[in-house]
Amino acid sequence: MTETAPDKTLRATTAIFAVALLVHGADHLRRGMDATSALVNALGTLQLLFALFTVFLVFRGHSAAPRAAVFIGFASAFGFTIVHVLPDWFGPLSDSFVNAPPSSSVTGFSWFAALFEIAADLAIALVGLRVLRSRRVSVAWNRTMPPTALGSEGCH
Repeated sequence: MTETAPDKTLRATTAIFAVALLVHGADHLRRGMDATSALVNALGTLQLLFALFTVFLVFRGHSAAPRAAVFIGFASAFGFTIVHVLPDWFGPLSDSFVNAPPSSSVTGFSWFAALFEIAADLAIALVGLRVLRSRRVSVAWNRTMPPTALGSEGCH
């Protein structure tokens, strides 16, 4: 399949998303893994695995890459907002930066890392939607064209 402008944008956005993953992960390592609950650590690990798989799909040019980007992007943005940005309303599902105790080692870098990741999550999801939309339009366009107008690559 020929790479389109939306596909190239997805690849570039995915690279930024990967950097955001590294920055957020670095903050967790800096703070210490004991700063978060076992549940947050487990969910974060699961998110990381899905995120890395999405990065792999995008850079391999797999047809499922945009759907994976939409899924991981929106799911991650939602999850990180609940875990880090909202107050400590969710017990073991919270690692809230709002009024965080000194023992949690939350700094300005922590806020930057979390917000950078959330922004990158939303970006990859929205670009994934754009790729899906462009593919749908392309398929619809090809179906409306007579086969002779499409040449040997047309629908038969």
